[in-house]
Amino acid sequence: MLPDEWAREVLIEIGPDGSIESVTPDVPRGDAEDAGGPVIPAMPNLHSHAFQRAMAGLAERMGSPDDSFWTWREVMYRFLARLAPEDCHAIASQLYVEMLRNGYTAVAEFHYLHNDPAGRPYADRAEMSLAHVRAAREVGMAITHLPSLYAHSTFGATPLKPAQIRFATRPEDVLEIVRRVRSEFRDDEDVRVGVSPHSLRAVSPPLLTELLSGLNEVAPTAPVHIHAAEQTKEVDDCLAWSGRRPVEWLLENAGVDERWCLVHCTHMSSDETRELARRRAVAGLCPTTEGNLGDGIFPLADYLAAGGHFGIGGDSHVSQSPVEELRWLEYVQRLRHQRRNIAASDARPSVGATLWRRALDGGGRALGRTMGAIAAGARADLLVLDGDHPNLAGREGDGILDALVFAGNERLVRHVAVSGSWVVRDGRHADEQEIAARYKRAVRRLIA
Repeated sequence: MLPDEWAREVLIEIGPDGSIESVTPDVPRGDAEDAGGPVIPAMPNLHSHAFQRAMAGLAERMGSPDDSFWTWREVMYRFLARLAPEDCHAIASQLYVEMLRNGYTAVAEFHYLHNDPAGRPYADRAEMSLAHVRAAREVGMAITHLPSLYAHSTFGATPLKPAQIRFATRPEDVLEIVRRVRSEFRDDEDVRVGVSPHSLRAVSPPLLTELLSGLNEVAPTAPVHIHAAEQTKEVDDCLAWSGRRPVEWLLENAGVDERWCLVHCTHMSSDETRELARRRAVAGLCPTTEGNLGDGIFPLADYLAAGGHFGIGGDSHVSQSPVEELRWLEYVQRLRHQRRNIAASDARPSVGATLWRRALDGGGRALGRTMGAIAAGARADLLVLDGDHPNLAGREGDGILDALVFAGNERLVRHVAVSGSWVVRDGRHADEQEIAARYKRAVRRLIA
């Protein structure tokens, strides 16, 4: 799968830094390695809270007739109360292996669990962050780490609640973590760092300004991610606080541009939708989490019509599959509009190919990482699909991606390369058994 076409007998030459040096179709195989199936660019995951992987399924018990994101959040607070750095490392390692096996090769870790259970900073302010970055690199996953600024419980600079003290940070704390991670991994091309002001309810305007100003001094091109307009209550509270909706406030006051990723944006007005697209920011969509939490449905058709950019994320990790995220993204649109093939267009009639290509583009940009295409200069993040699988029988070109996304629930990823190095072969990661055993020990202790 090349940027604008499909081709056969393509020679992909990869340099020592993990980037693609050249791509040449119609080349006799010679002594080059045979990929063994259709080759497509791997997917970036632009929104992850890794520790939530271990609580998937724990909030699926009715607490009240009005269960929502806000009641789910209380379960999350109780779960994270005991998490230690070694637990986060074990959980992140398991999650990142699962992501790799399913076709993600890079993750944006939106990380806000900074302090110990009593709310005290660790001796190394970046200890929790480093647990995640080290887990990613040990299993072979590329990572963009996004330490989160979290200072208030809701709009109006309201003090944090006791259950939120593990999140407490100031702009200087976040920038210290950025510098620490950049320093430890300065020679690793597959580690990027940005920031994530958690949300407008958790970060006041002065703190947001201070964080962005500091980031511009440390890393002026680093990505900025923020939760925005995920629930109707958030929109209503933001209107009461500022007279503006969350996305509207950010567009008017925060200098949103293509460096930004606004996560969820589930509840946007038509004007916000068009303006977000015009700014070339990325909408970070997490359909399985948004469905699990009952958040609502992103206005995909209008956003695409306005030329908007999007990527996909796993968020709470009730799913670890890009295929499931993209399938949900399309299916909920079909339910909303009561028609089919919403993401397609006359220029690109294939829904699977349109979703995959656009999520590659938006996700790569949101991670500040040159990936998402089999082209010279891109990182060599590649998926080899199982060409012998019945779901791919007789499929050619974009039909391969339609089958990948819509033809069943079996994983069709056979091999996975990150920056030119194989990390999954025949569907298996070399360390998956040891990592799974460590994960199970941690989860059993936490749930007990």
